[in-house]
Amino acid sequence: MALNITESSFDKDVMNSDKPVLIDFWAPWCGPCRNIAPILEEISSEEDDFYVGKINVDENQQLAMQFRIQSIPALMVMKNGEIVASRVGGGSKQDLVSWVKSNI
Repeated sequence: MALNITESSFDKDVMNSDKPVLIDFWAPWCGPCRNIAPILEEISSEEDDFYVGKINVDENQQLAMQFRIQSIPALMVMKNGEIVASRVGGGSKQDLVSWVKSNI
């Protein structure tokens, strides 16, 4: 199951994570976000190399501003507290897993 990352859990869940984290910046009203959600849930239950986390931009506006999120879904890979890759939009499960693994 994907982590529900909030402003209060960000340091523990992402900055101090023992594995890279694929972060999905999303909102409940966003159609493309709802489309990619089941794919990310599948990835989170199948992958051992990285975690999958979700940040609701409506509920965590400080994080959305901190990372300059302008379009959603926005995906970001963080490793050792650093952004190593980012992109806007979804993709197939295979495409997303390959993208993450090529950046970690």
